[in-house]
Amino acid sequence: MRNLLPLISSHPGGRSALTCRYRCGDACFQEIPNTSDNEYVGDVIAGALSRRSMMRAAAVVTVAAAAGTTVLAGPAAPQAEAAALAGHGHTPDGPTTPASGARGLRFAPVTPNKDDKVTVPDGYGQNVVIRWGEPILRGAPAFDPDKQSAKAQAGQFGYNNDFLSLLPLRGEHGRQVLVANHEYTDENLMFRGYDPANPTREQVEIAWAAHGLSVVVVQDESRTGKLSPVSRHPLNRRLTATSEFEVTGPAAGGSLLRTSADRTGRKVLGTLNNCAGGTTPWGTTLHGEENFNQYFANGSSDTDKRYGIAAGATERKWERFDKRFDLAQEPNEAHRFGWVVELDPYDPDATPRKRTALGRFKHEAAQPRLTADGRPVVYMGDDERFDYFYKFVSSKKMKKGNSRAAREHNLTLLDEGTLYVARLTGDSPAAELDGTGKLPSDGEFDGSGVWIPLATGNTSHVPGMTAEEVYVFTRLAGDKVGATKMDRPEDVEPSPRTGRVYVVLTNNTDRGKPGKAGVDEANPRNLNKHGQILELAEYGDDPAGDRFAWRLFLVAGDPNDPATYFSGFPKEKVSPISCPDNVAFDPHGNLWISTDGNQLGSHDGLFGVATQGERRGELKQFLTVPSGAETCGPVVQDRRVLVAVQHPGEIDGASVEKPASSWPDGPGRIVRPSVVAVWRKDGRDIGV
Repeated sequence: MRNLLPLISSHPGGRSALTCRYRCGDACFQEIPNTSDNEYVGDVIAGALSRRSMMRAAAVVTVAAAAGTTVLAGPAAPQAEAAALAGHGHTPDGPTTPASGARGLRFAPVTPNKDDKVTVPDGYGQNVVIRWGEPILRGAPAFDPDKQSAKAQAGQFGYNNDFLSLLPLRGEHGRQVLVANHEYTDENLMFRGYDPANPTREQVEIAWAAHGLSVVVVQDESRTGKLSPVSRHPLNRRLTATSEFEVTGPAAGGSLLRTSADRTGRKVLGTLNNCAGGTTPWGTTLHGEENFNQYFANGSSDTDKRYGIAAGATERKWERFDKRFDLAQEPNEAHRFGWVVELDPYDPDATPRKRTALGRFKHEAAQPRLTADGRPVVYMGDDERFDYFYKFVSSKKMKKGNSRAAREHNLTLLDEGTLYVARLTGDSPAAELDGTGKLPSDGEFDGSGVWIPLATGNTSHVPGMTAEEVYVFTRLAGDKVGATKMDRPEDVEPSPRTGRVYVVLTNNTDRGKPGKAGVDEANPRNLNKHGQILELAEYGDDPAGDRFAWRLFLVAGDPNDPATYFSGFPKEKVSPISCPDNVAFDPHGNLWISTDGNQLGSHDGLFGVATQGERRGELKQFLTVPSGAETCGPVVQDRRVLVAVQHPGEIDGASVEKPASSWPDGPGRIVRPSVVAVWRKDGRDIGV
């Protein structure tokens, strides 16, 4: 047997200290915001076997997965729970090779490596689609890192691209609309001679302009999968930390959202720390405001503390240049961030909207699916150690078509409905959960769960909290109703084929430490460095329902480690994976996973894993990213894979003068976050 792969960092999550400072404000080194005494799954195991029997009698049986059909099991079907999440325990047909992989995954897996480049499988090509600073608006100058200005940056592609969406563009052959999040800035890698203790106003204003969102039309090269930006296209757009956003939904206009600059509580300047997101069936994009807490100084209230807002100055010192970032002067300004933003990329004049009905927390992503009668349901994770995952069920039905009336109606879908938080229960005896990740005697980590309603419109379902308080202080509402604490729930993605929902739990190195939460069946490892992915099946395949079955689909790490699990697929035939983060589905129903903070001696990468059929659990690495970088925003089409290469060169001690990477343009050029497209050189579909 091979030796276990080496751990590469003792830093939480495998990130550099530089990344932790600028991306999330050293969240892993701060006091854990969730101090509630909510039960962990392992604390409520008593009676689990009887609960399991009850759940089996009521579970969904998912059949004919390729066709997406479902039926309800009758009460005399003891195998129903397993069938609801079926597909493991097979024996593959010999070694995993490109020809024998699951459809969509038939490529030679990339070997883990530490090369300062984007490494792709044999037979595949790539190009840099767009870099930080490339002009996309009319009048924007060419990028010059030594002559940068806020005005120039506001017309150029932003910094640290994360979530990506590619949307069709009718009437323009070979063109699509690319939408990108720009999560955060790292001023050490942007400005020569940067002094963190004394940033200049010019540097701060450039950073404001480098945050936010970009919309840019891209052109397809027909002979390859290459994409190129169409600069100055009428749909191209930049939204920054100073652009105007509208607040909508039940908390809009409330007293908790009003400031001295906005007495209405409905107009906000900017969007910050946009991480992952989602693409709606009605043609808009959703953008999650994640680690917004780090931008605000002088937090003092209990609610500030619950959201991780520190009592002192911030790393970037923005509060010196705009009082809205100083909560001692504007205590409500932070309440105006931490939302899901909805953008209409087809209307360059439309004001983006912050949807308060979806709750306020560290939104990693937001991906909708539709109920049978056409109502959108949005699944969301709160990316914090020991925090929760949620869903929102709209009370309105989507209207089909592209008429003006349909579009206007659909832009109201996320303002009315019910917000829920999840509580999970395991079905194995607590004594079998020893913290190592060893499977319990029933052969898998699984159980049942309920969706607990928090608020519907102006009605609160949480005792002692108004509806406005539920939406603005959603974390506290989850505390009160006993939601399950998880290992950093990040991206949450429903399968468009089966309806199963995949919840990414990136890691939690505090799990099991003295005074911290111990293991439970959904979070089965102490000092969890590598993370896991949970698979959830809604009762009756109804995303609007209030019950579900769940199990762990993948427990990440070195395949030679007994604690890892790949849905029963032989572990000697999978790629090692650590710290799953963003996910997306390909046209074949495979789940593609990008990583953040690999702890196994390799750079971060992108992986594909089969979720159905005899090869369920077969996981193969498709690419790796350069030194210091994270893999973000995957988009997987028939003939193209798109990734956002975020924070390349972000390694401790790096600066503009002392770069730790030469990607993407070679030695002597500034390191630039960029979007990369990958395709097959023979022109055929990816992985077939």
